[in-house]
Amino acid sequence: MPEISDLESALDFQEARFRAFLREVWSALSGQPNRLLSWQEVREHLHLGGQVYRGIQTVPLEKIVGSVDRYRDFDRAFLPTQSHTAHRWRSISRAFYNDVSLPPVKLYKVGDAYFVLDGNHRVSVARDRGQEFIEAEVIEARTRVPVEANIDADDLEILGEYADFLERTHLDELRPDQNIRFTIGGGYQRLLEHIAVHRYFMGLEQGRFIPEEEAIADWYDNVYMPLVRIIREQDILKHFPGRTEADLYLWIMDHQHFLREQFGPQVQPEEAARHFADHYSARLLHRLAHFVRDLIRRRDLLGTKPTAKKAEDTRT
Repeated sequence: MPEISDLESALDFQEARFRAFLREVWSALSGQPNRLLSWQEVREHLHLGGQVYRGIQTVPLEKIVGSVDRYRDFDRAFLPTQSHTAHRWRSISRAFYNDVSLPPVKLYKVGDAYFVLDGNHRVSVARDRGQEFIEAEVIEARTRVPVEANIDADDLEILGEYADFLERTHLDELRPDQNIRFTIGGGYQRLLEHIAVHRYFMGLEQGRFIPEEEAIADWYDNVYMPLVRIIREQDILKHFPGRTEADLYLWIMDHQHFLREQFGPQVQPEEAARHFADHYSARLLHRLAHFVRDLIRRRDLLGTKPTAKKAEDTRT
């Protein structure tokens, strides 16, 4: 049996490496992320706080999305991407074949995502065997931002900006029910600029120094949330699939500024929101794209007729 398991583990590793190669090709062609996240990057971006020991738990393998020090040796599906992992990977594979009891892996937990501290090869082989869960010793690190199990590198950048924003404003403490989420980078910096402008005009109107904390809460209550309520009441978000209320807040505010330059300061947020949805919804842009495509097609068809006529005249 050991000879058979040696052979089978070698074949399994080669098959896993080949599948990792195919996934990498698909990632390059499709643009879909395929790399494991680095724990160091996550810790730095999300300003992780204190750690809490959670003991031994049964963890879904699909929620393990990164590693402390082996994030270059495996892809997002924990398939081996490097040949130098073969010896360790095959030894773990043989242990699985021979029903050898292995110790729990060690994981860091952030939100709903997990990162391997120890046991990368055990996670890889377990996933290769089709297991759905693994026994793990879990240490949870705290963060101010919500982290989902499907987080990728792009999400990490935006969540990092969110963490910076909350560190700067403490809005999650001032308004615990806030949930300002962007799908585009740079949004939180724009909000800081909005808050600074709002604080400036508050000071002018009230003739006094406005503490930053007061300005942040007032901006949220009297600028941000009123527009969000308009977005909800007019059900504008359904016209922009994949976007968030925060995305639309910025776009509508920019659009209101544009309309006021054209028509004067009387343009209200409700009008700007309605006008923006009417002119820039995904459905409208989809129809416009079809119109342009049909126009080009007709132009191409019409353009072939004079050429054909000219050729016929030449033959005559």
